[in-house]
Amino acid sequence: MRHPDLPAAVRGDVTDPESVAGLVHGRDAAVNAVSPASGPEELARLDLDPEFFSRAAGALLASGVPRLIAIGLFSNLPGAEAWPLPEEFQPFARAHTAGLDRLRAADTATDWVMLTPPPRLLLDSPRSGRYRVGDAAVDGVLSDADLAVAVLDEIDKPTLHRTRVTVHG
Repeated sequence: MRHPDLPAAVRGDVTDPESVAGLVHGRDAAVNAVSPASGPEELARLDLDPEFFSRAAGALLASGVPRLIAIGLFSNLPGAEAWPLPEEFQPFARAHTAGLDRLRAADTATDWVMLTPPPRLLLDSPRSGRYRVGDAAVDGVLSDADLAVAVLDEIDKPTLHRTRVTVHG
């Protein structure tokens, strides 16, 4: 195990700056992979706070963590109109875009990157051992295992700074 000192899970409010600061104190990096719902059906029924992802980005940026890796949403990538979201998911997409806008506008010492998987993220799929990065939507697939490797690579050896990129297979 590479990081035996890390707890298996911690709980806090990602939109609360004090909560986030307490959780990331002394850490080299934080990963923002939160969602206010646990699946598409729940997400479609959710009365989402339009500022959720913006408040989360603000709390993470204010926390003092040196490196922030955020997981993005393909629907706000250039060229993503090829995969239109159903109307019930539009509030989620707009809220996600507001979080990205908050990162881009921040004057902060935190070095952030948003890694955005393609529209076909294969959950519970085996790791292929490869991934690529780009700056526009791609008609590709990616396993969640390969996305996790991309996240870890950007923590261990950062190559992307204050930008959002697509991660695809």
